[in-house]
Amino acid sequence: MKFMEKAVRFDGDLNQVEVKYHLEVENVNGIQLHTVVEAMDVVGILEYGLAKVADLMIKYVITPFVNHGQPLSFLEELHQESALLKIVPSLDSKFEYLDGEFLYSRILLFIKFIYRSICFQKSSWMQCFGRLTWPRISELIISTFLSKVVPTDASKLPDFQKIIVCSSEFETALKELMYISASDDKDNRLSNFAENVEVHFAFKKKTEILAKARNLLLECDFSIPQEYTRDGSVWKSDETSVQSSSHVVDLLFLSERCLVSKAAKQLMELVHQTLQDVCLSSTRVALEFYHTARDAILLYEVVVPVKLERQLNGINHVAVLLHNDCLYLSQEIFGFAFEYRTDFPSSMKEHAVFVDLAPRFQLLAEEILQRQVHLVIYNLKEAIDGADGFQNTHQMKQFESAKFSIDQVVFILEKVHIIWEPLLLPSTYRRSMCTVLESVFSRIARDILLLDDIAAEETLQLQRLIYLMLENLLSLFESLAPGEQNLHEFSAESLEDFIPSLRKIRKLSGMQWHLLNYFFKRCWLDYH
Repeated sequence: MKFMEKAVRFDGDLNQVEVKYHLEVENVNGIQLHTVVEAMDVVGILEYGLAKVADLMIKYVITPFVNHGQPLSFLEELHQESALLKIVPSLDSKFEYLDGEFLYSRILLFIKFIYRSICFQKSSWMQCFGRLTWPRISELIISTFLSKVVPTDASKLPDFQKIIVCSSEFETALKELMYISASDDKDNRLSNFAENVEVHFAFKKKTEILAKARNLLLECDFSIPQEYTRDGSVWKSDETSVQSSSHVVDLLFLSERCLVSKAAKQLMELVHQTLQDVCLSSTRVALEFYHTARDAILLYEVVVPVKLERQLNGINHVAVLLHNDCLYLSQEIFGFAFEYRTDFPSSMKEHAVFVDLAPRFQLLAEEILQRQVHLVIYNLKEAIDGADGFQNTHQMKQFESAKFSIDQVVFILEKVHIIWEPLLLPSTYRRSMCTVLESVFSRIARDILLLDDIAAEETLQLQRLIYLMLENLLSLFESLAPGEQNLHEFSAESLEDFIPSLRKIRKLSGMQWHLLNYFFKRCWLDYH
């Protein structure tokens, strides 16, 4: 072992390896390196004896050579007493490892140096050195070269064939030097990797797609231009081009348009591109892309609710936009089978499914919407609690307190109206707003009906409060009119169909049908 340490020396400053053939240790001289290696082989410690040499060769020769930014080469010098292997800059500094030919030819020079100078062209010794170094050398080549030249586009896969050929020829040369086994397929590490390029290509593409999907979800601020929030007709009209807008989308199965976040639209564009690649790829690649498309969709469910948890706990545009996103994603997912399945590879057609994902986003959309509705109802309940049951409104202090509560109710409802109407689908908006109005009107009616012995003046004050509330909610009531109707054309009876408790409010205010209709129409004319 001491002789071996003396035999192979590494000089980091000169970037060279020196192998001495005639050795001297502790006054024992004239020993040949060949004799030392043979002795280790006889006593069964050859692998142990070469292990340190192998480690140092990897550390000081192969790793610097492979990882160096500029192409390097090896220069061998043979002398009577020693042999030198120098790492020198390549004569052609512009040469790159594009096809592997240059890289493989230079590593082959290193292997031949080991074959002649340390293993003395003996097959069993060379195989031993190969077992110690080939797994690490092949891994370095794969990680620093092969994995980086895997095509990023399916059209470039044929160009990779030259690298496959070079890798196979390189390993054949190693087998001739007895560095790797000619019979063990496991030693064909480079060829196996290169020949499985479709799998590596698909894996690399999957990583890129998921990274892009994750980044666009994380980087999106889920804001929308003000023109969309002020007036829903800007994006709901047929004049708005879906293709030119980063927020407007068509819903496949609802024949309506929807306003979504830029992230949701870009994510779905990315998924559609991936599914188009599924249709054009081999079965192995297509299967990987299919799972990639599913994973990209599921990233929305994983990333966005966590990122926007604070906004989901408040009444704002972001929460409504997330509801729309989930609705849009569920609609698109339902359409995948109709759009792509017929073009999938035949072996995938029966097994590739997306319909299981759609209900998840439908449920998430409804969950977000219901959370918004419950938050609004909770805030309205707190506002009405301040009216102290509308007791003694004939007294100025109590009337002002009740009026302040009604003003708060109107303020909250108008805030919700401003946020919801431009963003939600008309049917969803009416359903949700009517749920909220039913809650607040039923609560006000219940509190008033629980009052005992109401004085005449108190009755007038309560009616005044109800009139004030209804008048201030005029624009909200008009927003509930279906289609192109306005409140001038929309009757009170129709409103009561949507909001049953409005009937109680009307009766408590002392209004008859025709009076309430007249009230709405007069207010509408004054408003406009």
